[in-house]
Amino acid sequence: MLIFKNALVVDGSGQSAFAGDVALDGERIVAVGVVPVQPDDTVVDLQGKVIAPGFIDSHTHDDGYLLAHRDMTPKVSQGITSVVTGNCGISLAPLVHPNVPQPLDLLGPPELFRFERFGDWLQALKAQPAAVNVIALVGHTTLRVGVMADHQREATHAERAQMRALLTEALDEGAFGISTGTFYPPARHASTQELLDVCQPLKGRGAVYATHLRDEADDIVPAMQEALTVGREADCRVVFSHHKLAGERNHGRSAETLAMIQQASATQPVCVDCHPYPATSTMLRLDRVRLASRTMITWSTACPEAKGRDFSDLQRQWGLDDEETLARLSPAGAIYFLMDQGDVDRIFQFPLTMVGSDGLPFDPHPHPRQWGTFTRVLRRMVRECGLLSLEEAIHRMTGLACEQYGLDRRGRLEPGWFADLVVFDPQRVSDRATFEQPMQVSQGVEQVWVNGRQVWNGHQATGALPGQVLRRREPKLQ
Repeated sequence: MLIFKNALVVDGSGQSAFAGDVALDGERIVAVGVVPVQPDDTVVDLQGKVIAPGFIDSHTHDDGYLLAHRDMTPKVSQGITSVVTGNCGISLAPLVHPNVPQPLDLLGPPELFRFERFGDWLQALKAQPAAVNVIALVGHTTLRVGVMADHQREATHAERAQMRALLTEALDEGAFGISTGTFYPPARHASTQELLDVCQPLKGRGAVYATHLRDEADDIVPAMQEALTVGREADCRVVFSHHKLAGERNHGRSAETLAMIQQASATQPVCVDCHPYPATSTMLRLDRVRLASRTMITWSTACPEAKGRDFSDLQRQWGLDDEETLARLSPAGAIYFLMDQGDVDRIFQFPLTMVGSDGLPFDPHPHPRQWGTFTRVLRRMVRECGLLSLEEAIHRMTGLACEQYGLDRRGRLEPGWFADLVVFDPQRVSDRATFEQPMQVSQGVEQVWVNGRQVWNGHQATGALPGQVLRRREPKLQ
């Protein structure tokens, strides 16, 4: 056995930490508590450092990155051992397309879009695993792009039937559910009825409906009501993706939206994911530029030199109005400073909030959340501000996410459960990624283990690639 001795054990349940040991044998935890040492055991003395379940990134766009950068350094360096992919309506599969529309291009270069079936992509991950486990969603926008030549209209009954068939196939092959992104152009014209029709295969599967809402600004309440309606009709869990209130006039409204979610949770399964930054990032859009107090360009095909520059600075330099500046930069990506930190903090204190980075790993100048989300929570929200206890923060990153996504034997330190583990120094753990220098590994994360194999040694990825494609827990027959 491998025994971690003298640890501060935070087991993922939300219960109080305790001093103890954790023992592994192969890919499983075999003992937690006081573990006697046998002559052939390997012992690691943690000297009071925290040992916890590996973190689950509840909102990623790592679909293509898992194949292109299998060591997953941005994630394992901050303690992440599992990622939820296919969010915001965009998944890498099922789609073969030489020139995908925005925002699908956020998932990586065109050559990655080569999987006709969702299961083909999952098989590729199984054949060449990454360092982390994968919890896969299929994107409604991806289905739309695959079956519709014209996205600027509602889908016909025949097209909805095609999308239902593709969703059924993806669920059978291992998808945990579907995500939507009606905020984005390729899905903007999808009606509520289209969503209801396409999502019918979710019924009875214990599946997830994760949604980037149609609107996260002035009309957030009707957008949330639409999502809750889909969840009820499809008999599935609703995940409000990267829950936020965009634009200064909406700052403070998280009290209203969280009350809605709390009320809904009494009658249907619902939860939230969120990252700890007051800025978001996606494709360059004029409506977001006009809402934001600041917009930083993350990439531009037409003007690559604009990377890292502010939209307003470029506009002044070029002597253009905002529409002309957008046209000169597009296609492009951007970071938008349009949220209030008070809303972010309130959302994080909500008991149904999971932690999700929402990073865009292929951006040349990415949002720092791709590299620093989880360690920023531990530094700012736990150690510096006391918004969450250490135990509660770890629960949001581990046990809560497993409960919401229906994962068996992960997210807790329990005998017989999978050995996804992180070891960190609670006094030193910190994000180092900034908006100016976003691609920096965190500090204080000393060891990360996935399925009983070490993938991070405190300085670099080890090269081990033990990640698995996970399956959702099937609902019990009544």
